[in-house]
Amino acid sequence: MQQIKRRFFALRNGVVADTMRRAGAPYRVVFGLSLPQVAGIAAEHGPDPDMARELWKNVSTRESLLLAPMLMPPEVIGIDEAIEWVSGAPTTEAVDVLCLKLLRRLAYAPELMRRLFSSASSMDRYTALRLAFNLLPGTIDEAEAMARAESQQSDPLTASISRQLLDEIEFLRG
Repeated sequence: MQQIKRRFFALRNGVVADTMRRAGAPYRVVFGLSLPQVAGIAAEHGPDPDMARELWKNVSTRESLLLAPMLMPPEVIGIDEAIEWVSGAPTTEAVDVLCLKLLRRLAYAPELMRRLFSSASSMDRYTALRLAFNLLPGTIDEAEAMARAESQQSDPLTASISRQLLDEIEFLRG
């Protein structure tokens, strides 16, 4: 963990970190790394489920939450743990990376998407819709039904992603 934190520190961007803090980032520690920089650290480190879990628990540091899904091998995380990770995601940025780098690679990703969409939590439904994006075109009909249903809810967290998903589906079918 200390080696990873040293890499974060070496690559930090104070201007970006300060801007994120002023914009309301909910983290105590923000290094201001870009996703390609975080992905570079993941490539240097390699898959490591124990480190991924330790990083995911470090909710006070933005880059820890972005790196964790990149280190977690998809074959070792069960659906209950995946749901716990989603529940622990404090921002849509963390969810977006979680879906892109881990959840879409899970053998049970469509089932996870369905379970999350049936939740009362806006963040869970946001995650389901983001995951639906990552599973296109394989789940196109189901994704369309979810996005249409969610767009009727007028939830500020999910309204934009619902519209984007419907636009993408229209493009794919066009």
